[in-house]
Amino acid sequence: MQDFHLSANAVNREFVAFRVGAQEFCIDIMGVREIRGWTQATPLPHSPAYVRGVINLRGAVLPIVDLAMRFGLGLTEPTPRSVIIVVQINQQVVGLLVDAVSDILTVSEASMQPTPDIASDLAKTFVKGVYAIDGRMISIVSLDCVLPISAKAAA
Repeated sequence: MQDFHLSANAVNREFVAFRVGAQEFCIDIMGVREIRGWTQATPLPHSPAYVRGVINLRGAVLPIVDLAMRFGLGLTEPTPRSVIIVVQINQQVVGLLVDAVSDILTVSEASMQPTPDIASDLAKTFVKGVYAIDGRMISIVSLDCVLPISAKAAA
């Protein structure tokens, strides 16, 4: 049996890590409902450019947000590795289109670094911190900021 010695204030959290373009991001696993393969979405007229459309998820209409487009990185071209991470943001269930899920991370809250001051305002809108793990820089996405206020109110 291994003996782990954690200080009383060390809180470990789990994150789902994923790729969007060449960058790695992660979200708190507590907000994730499921991870599923890419399914072609039905476009919605007059929706924001980052909303790919909707899919039928076991009888429920699930809006799909292209995270690359939402982050200002351009439109995602889905591949066989592309996945939809189904998350709950406040009271709304949304699918996030990402290039691939890489792993599940267990990290201490104390190891989170703040978003650099030189980051763009757009980056600061979505990223609440950064983890440096095994030579990788993984940005922590704040799910509450993925949907604009008006979309949250309408949900």
